[in-house]
Amino acid sequence: MTSASAEASLDASALRERVAAFVAAHDPATTDQTDFLAARFDAGLAWVHFPAGEGGLGAPRALQSVVDHEFERLGFVPTGREGLVIGLGMAAPTILAFGTPEQRRRYLKPLYTGEEIWCQLFSEPGAGSDLAALGTRAVRGGDDWVVNGQKVWTSLAHRATWAILVTRTDPDVPKHKGMTYFICDMRAPGVDVRPLRQLTGEAEFNEVYLTDVRIPDSQRLGGIGEGWRVAQTTLMNERVSIGGHPEPREGGLIGIVAHIWRSRPELRTPGLHDAMMRLWVEAEAARLTKERLRQQLAIGQPGPEGSAAKYSFSRLNQEISGLELELLGAEGMTYDDWTFRRPQGVEFTERSAGFHYLRSKGNSIEGGTSEILRNIIAERILGLPGEIRVDKDVAWKDLPR
Repeated sequence: MTSASAEASLDASALRERVAAFVAAHDPATTDQTDFLAARFDAGLAWVHFPAGEGGLGAPRALQSVVDHEFERLGFVPTGREGLVIGLGMAAPTILAFGTPEQRRRYLKPLYTGEEIWCQLFSEPGAGSDLAALGTRAVRGGDDWVVNGQKVWTSLAHRATWAILVTRTDPDVPKHKGMTYFICDMRAPGVDVRPLRQLTGEAEFNEVYLTDVRIPDSQRLGGIGEGWRVAQTTLMNERVSIGGHPEPREGGLIGIVAHIWRSRPELRTPGLHDAMMRLWVEAEAARLTKERLRQQLAIGQPGPEGSAAKYSFSRLNQEISGLELELLGAEGMTYDDWTFRRPQGVEFTERSAGFHYLRSKGNSIEGGTSEILRNIIAERILGLPGEIRVDKDVAWKDLPR
C-alpha cells in the first residue's frame, strides 16, 4: 500500500479502532504514564498529522481531536503536564517545520512524554516588545556557536532541559534578517537562571544570562539568518496555545464569576448586572470564535487569527477578574498568598480573586503584547495600512539604543 493510499484509509473510524487496539494492549490503569505515552508516540497516535516514525501517521490534522477524545473515553487522561506547554505548543511544531530528520528523532519523543521540559529564550530587557531588535549574539567558532546575552520573562527555565533560542548572528543587516534560531541545552556551562518574583509573590518566570555558551551547529533550526522566519512559526503556535484552548460554556474565569453571581445575590447591583451580562456574552462569543479557529487549524497551519484569540483572552481575563473584585468588595481585596513559590504553570481555578486580578495583568504581555497583536490584527486580518517603520532597512548595529 502506498503512503497516499495509507493516508486515505485513515478516517475517523479507522483511528478509533487503532486507539481501541492500543488501549487493549496498554491498560491505562496499570501502565506507567511515561511508558504509555512513549508507546503512543511509537504507534503514531501522539500527533496524528506528524509523519510516521515521528509521533504521527501522516493523517489529516482534523483527526487529532478524534484520537484525543477516544483515549479519554477509554480511560486515559494524562496528568501533571502543566510544564509541557512550551514544548508541546511551541517547540514541537517548530521542530517539525524546520528540524532535520535527526533533530526530529532526537527531540520530539522525550518532549511528548514529558521526560524533557522546554522553555523559550526570546524576550530581552533591551528589546521590549520588538523581538527583532534582540541583541543576544551568537558568533561562529568552528562547529559551534558562542552565545552571549540576556533573556527575560522565561517561564519554566528553572526546570527546563532545552530552550528554543533566537540570537543575533549578523549585526550588519536589518534586524529581521540577521537572526538565527537554535536549540540550547539549559544545563550547558554559562547558562545562569535567576528567578523573577512577580506581583503575585510567585516566581513563575526567570531571567536567563548566557555567558560564552557553546551551541553545536547541529542544534541550529533553519538556515543561518532565517531566525525571524522560524520564530514566526513558534509565535503563531504560541498565541494559539495561550488563547485558543477549547473550553466548555462558562469555562475559565467567567465560570468562577458566574458562580459568585448566582450563589450570592446580595452582592448584585444594577451596574454590576450590566457588566456581568456584557462579559458573559463576550466570553461566550470568544469561546465560539476559538472553536472556529481550532477547526480552521485542523485543515492548515496557524495564521494571524491566533493573535486575535490571544488578544481577546488577555482583555477578557483582565476585565472579568476586575468584575470579580467589584462583586466581592472588601472581601475581594484581601490577599494573603505572598509565599515565594516556583509553580509549574499557571492555575487559576483554585486561586483567590486577588490572585486572578494580579496574575491576569501579565496576560497582555506574555505571548506577544496586546499592542503588537492589535497591529497584527489590523494589518494581516483587516488589511489596514501598516504602521510606519523607519528602521526597516537600517542595519541592526546602526539602530539607536
